[in-house]
Amino acid sequence: MNATVELRVGRRRIAVKRAGKELFPQDGITKADLVEHYRRVAPRMLPELRGRPLMLERMPDGIEGDRFYQKEVSGYFPDWIRRAAVAKKGGEVTHVLCDDTATLVYLASQACITPHRWLSRADRPRRPDRLVFDLDPPSDDFEPVRRAAHRVRELLEELDLPSGLMTTGSRGLHVVVPLNRRDDVDDVLTFARTAAETLAARHAQELTTEPRKDARGGRLYLDVARNGYAQTVVAPFAVRSRPGAPVAVPLAWDELDTPGLTARRWTVTDLGDRLDEDPWAGLARHARGLATATRRLREGTTGSPS
Repeated sequence: MNATVELRVGRRRIAVKRAGKELFPQDGITKADLVEHYRRVAPRMLPELRGRPLMLERMPDGIEGDRFYQKEVSGYFPDWIRRAAVAKKGGEVTHVLCDDTATLVYLASQACITPHRWLSRADRPRRPDRLVFDLDPPSDDFEPVRRAAHRVRELLEELDLPSGLMTTGSRGLHVVVPLNRRDDVDDVLTFARTAAETLAARHAQELTTEPRKDARGGRLYLDVARNGYAQTVVAPFAVRSRPGAPVAVPLAWDELDTPGLTARRWTVTDLGDRLDEDPWAGLARHARGLATATRRLREGTTGSPS
């Protein structure tokens, strides 16, 4: 368990200390297994990480131990790992940027189980290129999540906005809208809130924007708070700190009604053919601004409630 394994990743050599440490004790999944997962998914994951400030969810003693969420880069991280200083209230914080496989492997070697990414890039931190609807169900029943995803997509299509779909590896789904970085983060958040409120009004028995759990009445929560400045979301192919080591996986929309689909359908040990094809291929090329969609929402010209 305490053995150190040295890996060569591109031009870098990375020492994985305590490589045999079981990070997922119930499943026998070790730090070496986590490192290998991120090395394997890097070609698909890195395009969704490059240039984005990260928050690192680290669990040195595994998922049954303590965890901490790290924003400020550690002083001992290698000099070759890129960093970016971004503004925060009263100062700035220097985040890790994960632009290559070596960095992704190094983060895993530091027991970063889940990298959480910004929805904007460090060069223009107030101009997101992603908007996310986080579909948070009231229980582990996945059917309300499927219905909610269909509802969100219907509204986005009315607004002529493209979207992608992803399992979170936790309980719900993310619906992701590519943006062209013309809109300020505050305007993006305002749009997301208005869209969520529109959906909750249309489907009042199913959906809610109520942040308090005790006031949701068993309805699915449309969480859009992650679209605020400096907020983060789980990255595609990130591992979640749950038994079984589930993985967040992009989906095609025609997979939404596949029998057996759940938020934790795929795991570190069971990715199947998910790396063979990219359901999000070309999604970013269809990025939009939100000015027209925002106006239509405010004018109520998106159609009638069903």
